[in-house]
Parts: sequence; structure tokens; C-alpha cells
Amino acid sequence: MKTGAAQRHFGPAGTPQVAIVGGGFAGIATAVKLQRAGIHTFTVFEKSEGPGGTWWDNRYPGAEVDVASHLYSFSFKSHDWSRTHAKQPELQAYLEEVLDDFGLRPHFRFGTTVHDAVWDERTHTYAVHLEGGESVTAHMVVSALGLLNYPKYPDWPGLDDFAGPKFHTFRWEHEHDLTGKRVALVGTGSTASQIVPEIAPQVDRLYLFQREPGWVVPKGDRDFTPAERAKYQSKLQRRITRVKAAYLLEKNQIGGAIHRPGTKINSLREHQCRSFITRVFADRPDLAEALTPQYPYPGKRPILNSTFYPALLRDNVELVPRAVASVTEKGVVDAGGNEYLVDILVMATGFQPANYLASLEIYGVGGRTIHEAWASEPKAMLGMTVPGFPNFFILYGPNTNGGEIVSLLERQAEHVVSAARRMMRHGKTSVEVRPAFYRAYNRWLDRQMRGTAWVVSNNYYKAPTGRIVTQWPFGPLLYGVLTKTVSPLSERTTVAPAPAVHGSLPADARVPAPADAD
Repeated sequence: MKTGAAQRHFGPAGTPQVAIVGGGFAGIATAVKLQRAGIHTFTVFEKSEGPGGTWWDNRYPGAEVDVASHLYSFSFKSHDWSRTHAKQPELQAYLEEVLDDFGLRPHFRFGTTVHDAVWDERTHTYAVHLEGGESVTAHMVVSALGLLNYPKYPDWPGLDDFAGPKFHTFRWEHEHDLTGKRVALVGTGSTASQIVPEIAPQVDRLYLFQREPGWVVPKGDRDFTPAERAKYQSKLQRRITRVKAAYLLEKNQIGGAIHRPGTKINSLREHQCRSFITRVFADRPDLAEALTPQYPYPGKRPILNSTFYPALLRDNVELVPRAVASVTEKGVVDAGGNEYLVDILVMATGFQPANYLASLEIYGVGGRTIHEAWASEPKAMLGMTVPGFPNFFILYGPNTNGGEIVSLLERQAEHVVSAARRMMRHGKTSVEVRPAFYRAYNRWLDRQMRGTAWVVSNNYYKAPTGRIVTQWPFGPLLYGVLTKTVSPLSERTTVAPAPAVHGSLPADARVPAPADAD
């Protein structure tokens, strides 16, 4: 594997220097896969002070995953989960555990923000510029920034005039005691649905502002019993549980059926949501009407929550079925002109998932930036590679949201490793997707979006042009097959005209790969 050519191109180790931007699930998966392939010349740059990505940042009350815990975890690292759907502290602890079990901490640089990466066409390397002025050199750059990492702050008139605490859920300010306070929570998406049941028993009054309702599916989350946790100590039982969960998820997404109104599975799911509304709000027809979406399922991100609806029946919770128009010194004004006096303002206004690489700029061939190449319409081959940007890979990139994300991230990380090994094996210094494959793939993908509920609904899946740029319309199985077959065929390799500079990234940490942690 580590041929003479590989050592000439990549230095004594014979492996490329890899800069991974982001230390959440995606960055950790890439680090483990590289290490297991015998590539230890990598560094993970994480802007936060610890690993976790979105699970480090989002520490609001009730933060919890929507996918079954045994499936929302790495195939190479099991865990003694306490709940069917893990909460933020347990997920954070799990990722910390992965770093320790695989000896990855020497490869992480916490509190380090990557500003941009500039491709050098002579040496086939990137100059990776860090906040503060430092620059390092890498043969490959992997964006592991994730999807929900760039919060959407509202531009309401008067927001700066509000006298009380105000913050986004992405940066929950735990120093503020909500007990006995009047709180405005703006937004009724997945985040808000988890917060409401948690804070409603504490506050004096909770005003929940809703611009448009979402489809809510009962989640059925609960703590595992001691007997169940004992059962899951068996490696075989954990594997069986993962396979069953993956099968059920894949079954619903065959042919993208669940996303297409009129299909059997789509109709059944919408009926389930409507029945949930009818059951909970049998005595509150006003709430039932206000909470029933007027768009087909699942036009926006479905909300998986069993306790959100019941919490809205509390005497101290008021649903305001109108958007926020402005903010005053002491309160919030809705679109109908009504002012609600509050002590604390919480913005559950979501993120900008269609704004890919919002905090990172990549300069490719000819000095063109990736945002210039996209022209406000992000695209990539299987969400990972873009023509004109050699040796650059995006994990959780355009059109890869859907299915079960940890599984997709592992397939993407494996593709990064495959590209690195291909360069090492054949004495090449760059891998780049062929434009013809890139265009054909995205034309195919656009056709698959036709007839989905996403196209006719108001959601965060769209670019300014209206194109669906975040969603993968099928399950993880098809995606995995494509990454193993079509993706390698879509790429070409070349050799740099000038020798690269070696050793810029801290590659002296030779951490031996441990035995299978599962």
C-alpha cells in the first residue's frame, strides 16, 4: 500500500495528510475509518471545546435524538443505552467514549476554527487557514460540519430593544432560571416540541408562537427497563436490534414512497398524525384546527414527539397561531398586532441547512470558490464531491439528509478512505469527480424529487432557486450501494506537477488502531 511513489508524494509515512473540519459524528467516523485503514496522518479541527458537533452545541432542555439509540450510533462502537431515544448528555458521553476507546484525542484540535482552504494546483495540496492566522498544509480536506450547524436568527424589528434575556436554542443560556417566569418560545419545529414539555411545569406562563404547524408523529420514547438493558449486553442482540430498526426504516422509504402523497405508506402516516390530533384535542377543537397542517405529509420535517401535544393542554401554556411581527422592550407582538408581555424570549427559529459550508470557504482550481461554483444551488456527487475541487469531500453534504444519517456518514467516511488508498496505491496526488457524472447524477436526483411533498411545501430543504438541496429521497441501502459502485467510477486521478511540502499537519502521533470496540 505504502509504495515508493506514495512516500514521495506524501512523505515518510506514505499516507496523505488529511484535515477534517468538525468533530461531531461525521468527523469522528472519518477519523476512526482512516485510523483503521492504517492512515494516522490526520487532524480533526473542532471549533468547540469538545467533540459532539450538534450534540455539543444544542443543550436545550429536552434535547433528544429522533432515531432509535441502537441505530443512531456507530456500527463499530456499541453502548449501554439508557433510553429508546438518547438525550443530549448521553449522546455527548457516547462520542467522548468513542474518542477514548479509539485513542483519537491526540488527533483533535479543539477550540480551533478553520476559516478556509486554498487549493495549490502545482503541489496538489490545500493551504488550510485557521482563525488567528495559522496555516497548515493538507493533501485532503474533509468537511464534517454537519447540516444543522448555522443557526437562523430572526430580523424582527425591535429585537435589540428587548430588556430581558433573549437567546437561540442553539446557544441555550442555562444561567437564566425560568421558574415563575413568563416565557415566549418562538417556533414549533422539532426543537420547540422537545422544549415545551420540559419547561412548561416550571414557568408561570408559556407563549408558543407558531407560524405554520408541523406533522407530529407519536415517538414512543421511554427508558429501557433493567431487563432490557441486560439483554442488550449481548453483542448478537444489539446487532439484531440494529438490523430490525434499519429494516423498518428502509421499508418505509422504498422508492421514496413515504415522501410521496397518495402512496399507501404516506397515507397511513398522515392518518396516524391526524388521529393523534383528534385523540389529544378531542375537547379543544380550536387547538386541533390550529395544529393541523394544510400541506401534505411530510412537506416539512416531521416532528417525532409523544409529549408535545399533551403539554399544550396545560393551563399555563398558550399557543399563538401567528408569526412574530416585532419585539418591544417588554414583550412580543404577533402578526395580528397583539402584544404578549414576557420576561424571557427564546428563539427556536431553526437553522440554515440549505446554506452549505456557511462557515467555511473552499478555493478550488483557478481560485474559484465552492460558493461561486454552486451559485446559491448546492450540488455534489452523492453529496460529497464537486468538480473543480480535488481532494475535497463533504460529509452530510447536499441531498444526503434522510434515511438514517449515521449510516450515511459511515459510508461517506469509507469513501474518503477509499479515495486516499486509491491515491496511495496508484501513486496519484488528486482525486476529482468527473463533471459528466456530477451533472448526470444531479439530473437524476432532480427527477426523483418530483411528486414529493417537499416540492409543494414551505420548508428549509430548498435553495433560493426552489431546488430541493438537502434531502435524500430514498433509504440508506441504496445510498450505500451507490457509494461503493458509482462513486468510485465517477472520479479521476492525477499527479501533481511539483512535489508537495510534507509534515505540515501534526502527523507524529502514531496511535495504533485498537481491537474492534464492539
